[in-house]
Amino acid sequence: MLRIRLQRLGRKNRPFYRVSAVDQRTRRDGRVVEALGWYDPLAGDPAKQVELNEERLKYWLSKGAQPTDTIRDMLAKRKLVNVEAWEKDRETDRKMVETKRAAAAAAGEKKEEKKA
Repeated sequence: MLRIRLQRLGRKNRPFYRVSAVDQRTRRDGRVVEALGWYDPLAGDPAKQVELNEERLKYWLSKGAQPTDTIRDMLAKRKLVNVEAWEKDRETDRKMVETKRAAAAAAGEKKEEKKA
């Protein structure tokens, strides 16, 4: 699966990030499929903080690439993604994780009862 995420560049105490499409198994600064823009958090002018290739971002999102939470927030500010749909998916994922944890805890309690 492809992820759209930040790749850290810049020197110490002076971060600069590239927005990149990367295979999810690749390390943070590993091989990039495509560079999609950049983010400079220390830029004074908010208009000069982020530069995104919106056309290519839309293409990768249509192909199923998943943005990280930070990138999703950037895209939401530019109205490139539907935030409500993302929140519903995240809530569904949270409920599924909670259900699995509860089932695992119940299974652990049964094992402890059998030992006693």
